[in-house]
Amino acid sequence: MTLENQLINKNFFETYMVEKENLHPIRVLGEAYVAENQKESSDLTMIRFAQGEVYYHHKDYEAAIFKWENINNEFLPWARKNVADAYFELDLLSTAEDIYKSIETDSDVLKIEVLLQLFSLYIEKGKLEKAVESIKNAVYLDPDYPDVTNIARAFFEEHQDWQNAVELAVNESIRTESLSWFHTLKSYVLDGKTAKIEPAYFSEALTVLYKNDLRQFENLAAALWKSYQGRDLYFAWLKEFNQLMKKFGGDHTHTWNDLSALYHETYFDLINGKRLIRDLSHLIPLHLKNWVTITSPSYALVASASVLAWSEIFPSNIEAEAINEAEQIISQSGTLENGLEECFMLFQSIMKWAEEHDVLMGERFEWMVKELLDLNAQHVLIAGMSSSGKSEFVQELLGDSVRVENLSASVMYKDYDAVEMTEVTDESIRIINDFSEIRTGSDRREQIFVDYKMPFAYLAENQLAVIDTPGLSSSNKFRNDVFQYLHFADSLLFVLNANHPLSDRELDIVVKVREQAPSLPVHFLLNHLDVAGSEQEAVELMDDTISRVSTYFPKAKIFAYSPQYDRNEQLSDFSVFIKSMMEERHLESERTEKMLHYIRKSIKFLLDKRVEKENGLIDDINWNEEMLTKLNGAIHQLEDMEEDKIKSIKHSYRDIKKTMEDKLSASIPEILRNCAETIHEDSDFSKLHVQLNEEMNQRIRDHIEENVLPEFRLSIQDWIAASEQEFNESQAFLHEMGDSFNELYGFNKLTLSCDFRILEDWKRDADRLTHGGIQLEKANILLRYTPTQILLKSAGKIFGLIPQNKAMLHNKYKQFVENEDYREIADNITASFIQQFELFEKALDRDIKMFFQDPYAILNTTVEESHTIIANNNQALEDMRKNPEVYKNPLTLFELKLKQYVWMTNIDERVKQYN
Repeated sequence: MTLENQLINKNFFETYMVEKENLHPIRVLGEAYVAENQKESSDLTMIRFAQGEVYYHHKDYEAAIFKWENINNEFLPWARKNVADAYFELDLLSTAEDIYKSIETDSDVLKIEVLLQLFSLYIEKGKLEKAVESIKNAVYLDPDYPDVTNIARAFFEEHQDWQNAVELAVNESIRTESLSWFHTLKSYVLDGKTAKIEPAYFSEALTVLYKNDLRQFENLAAALWKSYQGRDLYFAWLKEFNQLMKKFGGDHTHTWNDLSALYHETYFDLINGKRLIRDLSHLIPLHLKNWVTITSPSYALVASASVLAWSEIFPSNIEAEAINEAEQIISQSGTLENGLEECFMLFQSIMKWAEEHDVLMGERFEWMVKELLDLNAQHVLIAGMSSSGKSEFVQELLGDSVRVENLSASVMYKDYDAVEMTEVTDESIRIINDFSEIRTGSDRREQIFVDYKMPFAYLAENQLAVIDTPGLSSSNKFRNDVFQYLHFADSLLFVLNANHPLSDRELDIVVKVREQAPSLPVHFLLNHLDVAGSEQEAVELMDDTISRVSTYFPKAKIFAYSPQYDRNEQLSDFSVFIKSMMEERHLESERTEKMLHYIRKSIKFLLDKRVEKENGLIDDINWNEEMLTKLNGAIHQLEDMEEDKIKSIKHSYRDIKKTMEDKLSASIPEILRNCAETIHEDSDFSKLHVQLNEEMNQRIRDHIEENVLPEFRLSIQDWIAASEQEFNESQAFLHEMGDSFNELYGFNKLTLSCDFRILEDWKRDADRLTHGGIQLEKANILLRYTPTQILLKSAGKIFGLIPQNKAMLHNKYKQFVENEDYREIADNITASFIQQFELFEKALDRDIKMFFQDPYAILNTTVEESHTIIANNNQALEDMRKNPEVYKNPLTLFELKLKQYVWMTNIDERVKQYN
């Protein structure tokens, strides 16, 4: 045992026990102490140091401390450390800490031992930060010191200090290049303890591991990759790791299965359309370069296709070396397995994206693409001129189970266990019972497709699905039905009439077919061959037709047919013909090509929709601004109309009221003067003034009720009728205005109906006012205290008692009543009477406004809606122009995937074979 080990374990005393093992150390050291003390020049330091160790082991810590405190030679630092250890054991932790920290030494071993003791002390005191500092310092001094890194790792793990644990694992992995430490690091990664650490931190460790063990390097890299996926540092990881892989260059002696899979998964995740291309452009080129460099055989085709597709979409973005390597790989690869399903998944993702952006391709379009997945029957599109006998031939194929009718829609007949008819249009897919349901009520018959399924024995035997299109007529340039389904069909069978086979019109149509679908095999059926007078003529007719067809379609096959020949024999021959049409053809590959055609068409459609949508927003904004101008103009017209009606109707009412007022003011004085006739000589002059006042009021009330109000009632009725006429004119104008707006909107948006209940209210109020509804207060006519009245009343009381004075009073009263000026009282009574009619007049403004209230509200609401639409469209337009890539980028990435599939399926080669 070395001296350092003895000092560490406090076994230095054993140096005195040589050949004295059978004696107790205390005795041996005591005897040595006595012997040394007897020397002339004694040195008891070492013996004391050893004695302290023995006392320590026997837990006599005070005695040990006493011995060690008297050490002053080279063992002093160790003695100080031992003293601190003793205080530690005595649980005097603060004292022990102070002593540990005061030790000065050049020995790394002693330093580490002190740090380890402080580490334990701090744990005991709960000072974990200081414990971390102590153990990290110990590792820093000498990571090879026995168990120091294991102690540190265990402590970090126990206290879930993953940052320091990872740091320790990384440092030790780099320093020792030990796989065990790389395994430890990988365990931390798998447990998610590294996901928030900058990826660059692991670069050196990965570099070391790459040089030592490629398999372990791949495992650790894959673990780190997965730990960063979907997190904030994902892109930082991809950038850092791809830079590393570029530096490494890849090692072709190792098969990179895990990393190839991750490169594949990550690439397709990056281009899923949820990120902008500008955010990917700095990552993907190097990502693809590294992928194609290290790709495993199972990912070689897709990796190389991805490189070539990206270089097509973004030229000069990928290094030429990577492109050359991709071309070499793809030239040695087969076609993509399950390419049809893969392409359909891409199509579905495009449809989902389109739906999220409210851009619909149409039900018929999607239905056709899905139908391409059914590889159990080849689609034969049968077309021909109306006079070709096409329908009769289709009837022969189907047998008597169904009647083939001349429809304006295309029909696909397909074998199925049960009868099922489906009408497929751009707007909907619905089950129908028979053809009659689709014959009427459609203005866009070329967009209707009928899927007719039922048990068809001949179709089942030959794995056929027959698409019967409407007959072509010479009056039409060409029928849309034929051209709409060229990429849905696997072959085109064009029916010719033997009377005039392949006319210029027919040739023109078939050439157009080839232009639009160059990969579609075109074959011909020569119908009504029985027109030939003899077998020789039939052979010559057939040869001439073959010669003419071969000039334009050298690979086309021709089948001769006649309804006059034996049906079973001809159908048997046609089965052979059908098989020959499919020779050396691979239906799944061709369907994949068709699927890619529809994907390409979808992308173009959606790109065009982007422009169309922007233009639509602009048009919509302009249209709504024009409508806004018209609506505001309509509101101004309504305001003028309302103001005019208020003025006109109120003026008419005022005229009636003024006439009544004038008549009443003029008639009241006369009525009052006529009351003089009620004065007689035998009247009771003492009460006559009261009786006359009552009589005058009564005659005024009778006059109003019998003369004034009936006349006024008639005038008001005429006024209401005239107002109603004016209201009707206004309503008619508003209806016309609403119709004009509705015609512009294209639907019944505005219903500008006025509130005619106002007239009923007026009628009710007029009836109330003119049928005793007016309560006229009794007027004080003769009971006022004017000088004349006072005199008459007094005289009546005094002289009325004297009979001979009655004649004089009679004359005086009569004179007074007949000559009194009643204008003031007439004005007062008239004003009192007219007041109630003035209240009615004051309400006319409000009533007429209520009449027009609903049209106002509707127009103002529509104005607000227009403002909102304009604002929303302007915002949408601004967003589109500000961030056009939000819409275009996903479509560019869809196009990128399309090109990848084209490369993987070798479509271009198959296109050439039919040109």
